Amino acid sequence: MSRPDPRLRAAYPLFRPIQTRWMDNDVYGHVNNVVYYSWFDTAVNGWLIEAAGLDIHAGDVIGLVIETRCNYFAPLAFPDRIEAGIATAHIGRSSVRYEIGLFAAGAEAPAAQGHFVHVYVNRDGRRPVAALPDRMRLALETIRQE
Repeated sequence: MSRPDPRLRAAYPLFRPIQTRWMDNDVYGHVNNVVYYSWFDTAVNGWLIEAAGLDIHAGDVIGLVIETRCNYFAPLAFPDRIEAGIATAHIGRSSVRYEIGLFAAGAEAPAAQGHFVHVYVNRDGRRPVAALPDRMRLALETIRQE
């Protein structure tokens, strides 16, 4: 499998700030790889709650992650400030593929980039929804990757 080229800042229509924490660093002096996946979730779900009306506590529709990937290009470490770039690469009937780039504040090239796929299901039966809620679909369209 070949390593992808980094997608520069201009590839992402939306950015969300993330502050590293002391506990994010590992014994090698940089952010541990598992934290990057947490940042993916934090950036996307925070935006979904604010912009798309996702109700994580009582909503009928929830997103389950079914696929994820991350490629690393440069280390990040506490106390770096991170800017998470987000784009939608595919919006289906009940699924969405998000592309995420993690940038040191102000950097043009990402320290890491990846994707994850949400399948939206009904909360009770955990079966895929017939269609994404209108407000969510409209919000997702605003960050569609060109």
